[in-house]
Amino acid sequence: MSDDGVERLEIERKFLVSEPPVSRQQPTTIHQGYITVGSDGTEVRLRRKGDRFFQTIKRGSGLSRREAEVELTQTQFDTLWPQTEGRRVVKDRYEIPYRGRVIELDVFHGKLEGLIIAEVEFDSEKECESFTPPDWFGDDVTENPEYKNRSLALEGRPGLTD
Repeated sequence: MSDDGVERLEIERKFLVSEPPVSRQQPTTIHQGYITVGSDGTEVRLRRKGDRFFQTIKRGSGLSRREAEVELTQTQFDTLWPQTEGRRVVKDRYEIPYRGRVIELDVFHGKLEGLIIAEVEFDSEKECESFTPPDWFGDDVTENPEYKNRSLALEGRPGLTD
């Protein structure tokens, strides 16, 4: 991701995972909250990833989306974070090398406990469409809006009722 604010195209696929491989690496804990989510798919989110802080604007939906991200100071992040109340997710991220790519394996906490999602980013839609996932990947939920992080933050885990 660019942290200079330059908009770029994000091309990724998402998969559910029920039995992830054992990893010896330490995950990075991510706290992510949404300031705003528009009906057109535009979102403004804040993210604390380890000891770094970001604000990201995403536009569009599906396989390819436009994204612009800037790095924030902790003070800027702390000032904006209260605006995300009630629209947050917490997850541990493992980065797993796979056939020249990196699988981002997210293990969710809190109201999303038990949910595990793998994401893989690509340089082109052609690469994305030809990707063969490892055997431990489950259903492809790339096009399912219920599994977008913003939906998880606002609505909770799909299929569960309070």
